Amino acid sequence: MSSVVGTLSGSATETPPFPWGHTPEEEYYASKNITHQSEFTKFPRGVSLFTQSWVPSNRPPKALILMVHGYGNDSSWVFQNTAILFTEMGYAAFALDLYGHGRSEGLLGYIPGVDNLVEDCAFYFNSVKNRAAYQNLPRFLYGESLGGALCLLLHFENPTGYDGAILMAPMCKISEKMVPPWPVEYALRFIARWAPTLPVVPTTDLVDKSVKDPAKRILAKNNPHRYAGKPRLGTVIELLRVTASLEEKLKDVSLPFIVLHGNADVVTEPAVSTFLYETAKSEDKTLRIYEGMLHSLIQGEPDENVAIILNDISSWLDERVQCKSPPEEDSAS
Repeated sequence: MSSVVGTLSGSATETPPFPWGHTPEEEYYASKNITHQSEFTKFPRGVSLFTQSWVPSNRPPKALILMVHGYGNDSSWVFQNTAILFTEMGYAAFALDLYGHGRSEGLLGYIPGVDNLVEDCAFYFNSVKNRAAYQNLPRFLYGESLGGALCLLLHFENPTGYDGAILMAPMCKISEKMVPPWPVEYALRFIARWAPTLPVVPTTDLVDKSVKDPAKRILAKNNPHRYAGKPRLGTVIELLRVTASLEEKLKDVSLPFIVLHGNADVVTEPAVSTFLYETAKSEDKTLRIYEGMLHSLIQGEPDENVAIILNDISSWLDERVQCKSPPEEDSAS
């Protein structure tokens, strides 16, 4: 596991063309026994979104990991390091750049409607699940921050469509430390009616608040496709609306899940992850709260912390994949 974790480390003295360094993509994927594909896909609502997949080339995948990145990020750069980790565990990973993110269509950093993001993810993930090679495989959602909230919304949209979810610091509620004081918030809501794309919401760079490891903080900031500007008014209002609604529905979550959160997170509320665990009606639910860890767990913590998190995720997945696997036939029969 240590060699896998090592791919997440960045250099503080240079800006490599890829998150893993200077090795060309094709060569790097081949060295990891990964078949990687990417394309722009036209979605039913008429938008063109960037999609990617990472599939083991040396063995059949054990299950599907359907991945959703967080606000301001994309499915490439360090997020794909997580996809590669899953692939090296034997899983096939699939992800898309959300509308207004990465290489997908839309104004960078602008989310006019979360419902549209859920619709896009559902369409893409259903297209993956319906491929002949994958129809009988277990399928798990994986979401970071906003992506974790979207995973729960995908579950509500299709309660039996997934075999479980891995929720990394899910944005079920934005931390009070990130929300402007009430007079400022009221003024921003008023302005947002006429200028929803205006990037004026006062906050520091989320990377500084999310990533603990200094080298990984530099690496995250070097992402050529991330949105590094101030949050857009319409985006903030929409995220506040959705998280307020989602918090009220956490008791209705019924799929198996593991929720992981650092107790030093100042972007999303770890207490709400505990509330999710305590109130969800799921019979199979797991909570991991990590002492002193920040918002970005796999992509932002020191390697020794990442190893702990990956072990928790790997063990959780393996147990549930084994339960879903058909029993082996008696060799004597």
